[in-house]
Amino acid sequence: MINIRCETLSDYTVIAEVNTLAFGQENEAKLVEKIRRSDRYIPELSLVAQIENIVVGHILFSYIDLVSKETLQVLGLAPLAVRPKFQQKGIGSALIKAGLEIAEAKKEAIVIVLGHPHFYTRFGFQPSVVYEIESPFPVPEDVFMVKPLQSYHQKYKGKVFYPSAFDGV
Repeated sequence: MINIRCETLSDYTVIAEVNTLAFGQENEAKLVEKIRRSDRYIPELSLVAQIENIVVGHILFSYIDLVSKETLQVLGLAPLAVRPKFQQKGIGSALIKAGLEIAEAKKEAIVIVLGHPHFYTRFGFQPSVVYEIESPFPVPEDVFMVKPLQSYHQKYKGKVFYPSAFDGV
């Protein structure tokens, strides 16, 4: 049974451990710490997955910028981490679904992710070029994706800019 809840202060160390184990490096754990200390952090969108009171996964949605004629704050999904021995068990999917439900309830417009298309398309993500949204990175079109939420409006187009917390990831 997976329990998904918002992170608490006492989870910070174990969240860093989950990210480090999942990615095999500390970059993503450091990213989470930097975002928490920034104005882009959204406490109710930093979620942990627990099995028998052990934190086995973490997901973070934070604000990034979408720039065209105006600068709009949109959600960036990063990182998503699951302890290696708990991967391929639906934990990441459960975290994404829970996060998207909260984002909808908060009336957010879109979520942007850089990730594996075969995984994220299951949740309604599509290549960003479909929405005239440009990646800030030179990556294949199919890995930079957008999921529109209920508050989506055509004005959400332009180029994505990540805050400085993402430098070095």
